[in-house]
Amino acid sequence: MTQAPLPDGAVAGAGPLTSLETALALLLEELEPVGVLYLALERSLGAVAAEALPLAQDLPLADEATMDGFAFAAADLVGASSYSPVAFFAEPRRVEIGWPMPEGCDCVLDASLVDFHGGVVEAMAEAFPGEGMRRAGEDLRIGGTTTTPGRRLSPIDLLIARRLGLESLAVRRPRVGIIDVGNDRHGPTAAFVADFSASEGAATGGIVTVQRDEGSISAAIDEALGDDGCDLLVLVGGTGRGAEDRTVAAFAPRAEAWRHGIALRPGTSAAVARIGGRPVIALPGTPGEAIAAALTLLRPLLDRLAGRAPRTALTLPLAAKIASSGGLAELVLLQRSGAALRPIATGGFSLESLGRADAFLVVPGSSEGYAAGTAVDAFPLFEAR
Repeated sequence: MTQAPLPDGAVAGAGPLTSLETALALLLEELEPVGVLYLALERSLGAVAAEALPLAQDLPLADEATMDGFAFAAADLVGASSYSPVAFFAEPRRVEIGWPMPEGCDCVLDASLVDFHGGVVEAMAEAFPGEGMRRAGEDLRIGGTTTTPGRRLSPIDLLIARRLGLESLAVRRPRVGIIDVGNDRHGPTAAFVADFSASEGAATGGIVTVQRDEGSISAAIDEALGDDGCDLLVLVGGTGRGAEDRTVAAFAPRAEAWRHGIALRPGTSAAVARIGGRPVIALPGTPGEAIAAALTLLRPLLDRLAGRAPRTALTLPLAAKIASSGGLAELVLLQRSGAALRPIATGGFSLESLGRADAFLVVPGSSEGYAAGTAVDAFPLFEAR
């Protein structure tokens, strides 16, 4: 799968295009998820859970109040109302949210429904057993599990972890190195790659900016991949066919295998490689092309490194047909339209269309598209989990 070295002055990517499937196979070959690390809860949000949390005890341990008020036995309140209050000569126990329920009590009345006068306590409402309280074990049962390995940690997962008294969680968080080629300071596309990687649960160590010359790019690659500094490297820009586009020329001599020119529209000028056993992706500097390549190449790579469970497709019929010329995999942006998906951009994206899109799908190079009404498997453009 190794391409021949470039002759002096040659332009990379001038040969036949590599299929999207072949490019992905090169990136994913023998690639294993990164190791497990334990992150403090405040740093775990969005990372991919590495293990479930078996419960050693029921929670809560005992019945507890879920509202502020007074604890009663529901049977003692039968018939109570503001017109016919039930009198008690022993003062009821006040409880607050999270307090254990007093023995013999199985409900909580709001303080506004309890009247004190002349040494007599009057309850002015009924309550059913369990009202205003949570039974022991009602939140979490012993032997059950919390969090789902392979899924990104949500605020609910962190709430459960705190409820269990945990201070850290086992996660997988790939480290992404980013090199922005041809800029004195990082441009919007490189910043997008950093934001995209973070939104997918990865960690980025900042963006390195280099000039568009082979020596500068080569030095940045060596530094990024040295000393196990990242699990995957993304270069942004300099992937075209122009004489000054030297990104591929810089990494090709270092690569065990590489491909430049992917049969993907948009994103044709993207490149992929393996250097020192680690995956490398070179994305076009144009935002629309970079986003297409990020969704089809970078996202599957991050999923593998993070040990992420397969994503759930959104299967709905198309509100309009999708025509494809064939030969190239084409990314299609979709907008939810009732119980259907409406294509809003194919093969080329504006920022406006990206802002309106809810999902995307990839039309394989072997397909000529889909008729209106065809049920397709689409995936959210960006996901919370």
